[in-house]
Amino acid sequence: MIKQINDDFDLERIAQSGQCFRWHPQADGSYRIMHGEACVYVEQLDSMHFRFDCDEVAFKEVWRDYFDLNESYSAIRARVDEESDPFLWRASECEKGIRILRQDPWETLISFIISQNRNIPAICRSIELLAEAAGEEAEDRRGRMYRCFPSAEAVASLTQDALLRCKLGYRWKYVKSAAEAILEGLFDLEALKDVTDEEAMASLVQLPGVGPKVASCVALFGLHQLDAFPVDTWMRKVLSNEYPQGYPFEKYSPYNGIFQQYLFAYYRNRLSALK
Repeated sequence: MIKQINDDFDLERIAQSGQCFRWHPQADGSYRIMHGEACVYVEQLDSMHFRFDCDEVAFKEVWRDYFDLNESYSAIRARVDEESDPFLWRASECEKGIRILRQDPWETLISFIISQNRNIPAICRSIELLAEAAGEEAEDRRGRMYRCFPSAEAVASLTQDALLRCKLGYRWKYVKSAAEAILEGLFDLEALKDVTDEEAMASLVQLPGVGPKVASCVALFGLHQLDAFPVDTWMRKVLSNEYPQGYPFEKYSPYNGIFQQYLFAYYRNRLSALK
């Protein structure tokens, strides 16, 4: 079915934003997107029209929420004034189309634990190997099989050798520890959706292998706390070079996480183009 979306929505920009690892480009120009137990093909036809290979029920119950289509990102961008903050204005104009996906907190936690000190292809490979090792098998609407992201129980049941075969390296113990903590009721990810950003961060960093960067990514991409502001090497350069007097967090709250995505993508893409 074809949907008209009258707001910022660009599949390629989202796919390249670093927040999702189970988006696979297809030969027909669509993306095969896996989310929890669901799978959909989405093709961008033009700036406003998209073909979703799913029925209306699945779109309303799963994909509308996943793509955060009830939020107006164009209205959020309008908060930036070109004269007072020209760098963020240019970044948000150039990178508009990025949206913060409403991803499963458990999948997001494990994905970003796996992501530490690795490039995107390596992260994606490990996540797919983990799904193959412990995820349930399902069939998409085109008759192709795929593996759902495994549950905490399934991951906790994997041995060290099995986790190492997923190319996790030293991260295997952090993945297993997180799964065991959730399985044993020692950590409640869902409960973090109802607390402040600060409380969520404080809880997340208690997990082995979860530092401030991973915790902020989980808060933003998994808990949908839109004020979370992950800082990595790229963002440190942005803050140092473009905001030497300090970034105006209060001005852009509660959407700092969305603006972080614009800044991150714009700075990375701009420097890459200069090489």
